Amino acid sequence: MNYFLRRCAASVLLGVLLVCAQAQAQAQEFRIGFISTDRIFKEASTAKAAQVKLEQEFSKREKSLVEQGAKLKTMADKLDREAPTLSDAQRAQQQKQLVDQDREFQRQRREFQEDLNARKNEELQQVLERANKVVKQVAESEKYDLILQDAVYVNPKHDITDKVLKVLNSAAAK
Repeated sequence: MNYFLRRCAASVLLGVLLVCAQAQAQAQEFRIGFISTDRIFKEASTAKAAQVKLEQEFSKREKSLVEQGAKLKTMADKLDREAPTLSDAQRAQQQKQLVDQDREFQRQRREFQEDLNARKNEELQQVLERANKVVKQVAESEKYDLILQDAVYVNPKHDITDKVLKVLNSAAAK
């Protein structure tokens, strides 16, 4: 009986070892890659071009808002200096005028920021779509099983961001 148990245990152990060896072989074949979307958005030529495009598109409005803000500050400083010499009615009128202009300025600034954010999201979405196509190409050509974006920790040997950037930038240069 002892012989029988040893023989069964040896068979089970051999089976477990074969399953483990097979699982390890399959695990070695499983290829994982990682890309950093932050780096894509900073280093890809398409992202840089989108940033330049946005700056050109919004620079006039931004300059106008900066000038308007400086004008409001000058008006507020002037009111502070002249307030002691003004009558109550004049001071109240100028304060109301300043508050109304500041409210309009804040509204315009808010609209500007909303418009800028919306356009930035549109441009970044286009960059991300192009990058995703390149990621898929790299994954298929190099036989990756899984590509991750943004993780808490990634071993640098799995980072394929440089490969993706190279293909993305070479495609943009054409």
